Amino acid sequence: MSTIINEEYFKFLDALREQGSVNMFGAAEPLRQMFPDLDETESKYILTEWMKTYDKRHRSLATASTI
Repeated sequence: MSTIINEEYFKFLDALREQGSVNMFGAAEPLRQMFPDLDETESKYILTEWMKTYDKRHRSLATASTI
C-alpha cells in the first residue's frame, strides 16, 4: 500500500476524538466520509497508525507546551 499519511488525517481524527461523538474504533468510516479519496483499506490503515502513534504524538506536544 502506498498510502501517504497526511497530517490532515491525524488532525481530523484528533478533533473527532475530542468531540467524543464517535467510538474511535469505528472512526475509519467518518474518515472516509471526510476524505472520499480514501478507500476502506487506506482509512483503516491511517486509523491504525493514528492509534499506534497517539500517545507519542500527544505526549511530545504536552511536554513542548510546558517548556
